[in-house]
Amino acid sequence: MLLRHTPKEITERGALTINPAKTCQPVGAMYAALGVHRCLPHSHGSQGCCAYHRSALTRHYDEPIMASTSSFTEGASVFGGMANLLESINNIFTLYDPDIIAVNTTCLSEVIGDDLNQIINRAVSENKIPAGKTVLYASTPSFKGSHVTGYANMLAALARHFAKNTGNRNGDITILPSFIEPSDMAEIKHILSGMGIAYIMYPDTSGVVNAPMDGAFRMYPKGGAPREKIIRSGDSRCALALGRAGTLEAARLLDTKCKVRTEVLELPIGISATDNFVETLIRTAGVTVPESLNVERGRLVDVLCDKAQYVYGKKVSIMGDPDILLGLARFCADAGMRILHIVSGTPAGAEWEKLIKEIAGPGVVVKTGAQADLFYLHQLIQNNKPDILFGNTYCKYIARDMDIPLIRTGFPIYDRVGHSYFPITGYRGGLHLLVRILDAVMDRMDRDSPEESFELVM
Repeated sequence: MLLRHTPKEITERGALTINPAKTCQPVGAMYAALGVHRCLPHSHGSQGCCAYHRSALTRHYDEPIMASTSSFTEGASVFGGMANLLESINNIFTLYDPDIIAVNTTCLSEVIGDDLNQIINRAVSENKIPAGKTVLYASTPSFKGSHVTGYANMLAALARHFAKNTGNRNGDITILPSFIEPSDMAEIKHILSGMGIAYIMYPDTSGVVNAPMDGAFRMYPKGGAPREKIIRSGDSRCALALGRAGTLEAARLLDTKCKVRTEVLELPIGISATDNFVETLIRTAGVTVPESLNVERGRLVDVLCDKAQYVYGKKVSIMGDPDILLGLARFCADAGMRILHIVSGTPAGAEWEKLIKEIAGPGVVVKTGAQADLFYLHQLIQNNKPDILFGNTYCKYIARDMDIPLIRTGFPIYDRVGHSYFPITGYRGGLHLLVRILDAVMDRMDRDSPEESFELVM
């Protein structure tokens, strides 16, 4: 009901954010850490902060998310959190025995000014870190950036701490995926394996936050990138970073620190972006495309050709994270859809906005950053109503108020299942996404059609 009071007239806001289209950095950092085998995320801040970060991931994946916290109280807030973190490190290794503790900061520890590097060095000097174990950290203040920024910072911390150049190049290709679902990470691995490519991918949350129920409790699921492989990434023949916003800093580190030749690609969402990913793999690995992959591509093209009349010309608005937005925009453009609005709460930069306009056309409205919120998206839709809205669970209120079909994509999705099991990347993921779009369009046609045109066959 409150959304119906959103004014249609758009006024520029310099400092006010209303219903932000993002969540905070530590959520993304925690997700990245979960993609490393036997790694325990640790939130250096209050217990309430950690509870929120775990809750956001638990609700999205319907899985128990394991993480620890420094549990700041008033004393730590005044005098600093060194004592809390040192005690936490000792307790965690004693009770939970992870191989790695990945510490992310919070607003509170950032404002206090805790020096994480100094604290971890002190833990080493006091023998609080057992032999063969590791503690690393990423700076992830919630008062700037978004969950994508936090993911990128933790991914960079993994590359900075582990990747080593021994001078002996191996034949592996390192893949750095952006903040995507475990099903998408599994789909990327499916393409690599099908092409016979030796690869290293991190983080890798497939088999971690979408692990099967087998009756056994595992503090650390079987999935996740092994530490040994992350170390080996420094000797890779090359690295492919999939999604600029989530991977650029880590890709730069592999380049500058380990002299690994690096390319930054778009996430392989849709036909053209997946084609580009596959062609890059052919060029860098010297392999050919297997027939199985040609079949997958052919199926996506076949369905798109068969049902083009239902999607061609449809107007869409898209909200989400920059890397996924770029992929969805290219997917919609490939399908002949008309993109009206692109909104992201994560700052993406002028180069990204320029690329979006090249894909969607000069008429698209693009806005990113703190003022690119759901209030603003609602105003845009009031002024130019799309046929379909892409976005996370929070977009359902706008979709209901404006009577628009919603295709749930991105993070978080709290009210539907499947996103952690069914990808949108690759040719198979593109087919899954296309079917979801067609279902939404045809459901709306059935709902709105008069009785004489309520068809059995579309």
